[in-house]
Amino acid sequence: MKSYRKELWFETKKRREFINITPFIEECVRESGIKEGLLLCNAMHITSSVFINDDEPGLHKDFENFLEKLAPEKPYEQYYHNTYEDNADAHLKRTIMGREVVVAITDGKLDFGPWEQIFYGEFDGKRKKRVLVKIIGE
Repeated sequence: MKSYRKELWFETKKRREFINITPFIEECVRESGIKEGLLLCNAMHITSSVFINDDEPGLHKDFENFLEKLAPEKPYEQYYHNTYEDNADAHLKRTIMGREVVVAITDGKLDFGPWEQIFYGEFDGKRKKRVLVKIIGE
């Protein structure tokens, strides 16, 4: 069995952003040379997320609105965590959207359903953060 590991780095211009990272992940699959296996992709920071969904701008705005209703950024003082930081909402948003995805690799390609894409979700941005890609298989 082969194993492949790579860290991808992202730095967003805004506090909250969704980035389609599917092309980066597909490149990792090609680099790995693995034809049949499993890919794990996870955010390596507690205020960011990796998830699978459709690459549709209206849906991304819906995610933003939904998350902001559940865990609004302001007022900062509503959160116990914000005694020395202002990112408690980002921790909650990450918990809702999830830490990682696992995708089957079949015949050297990501084995997606229709419209599925992999996204990096940033909830406390404007600084560099890592995403881990780990692939195992043959």
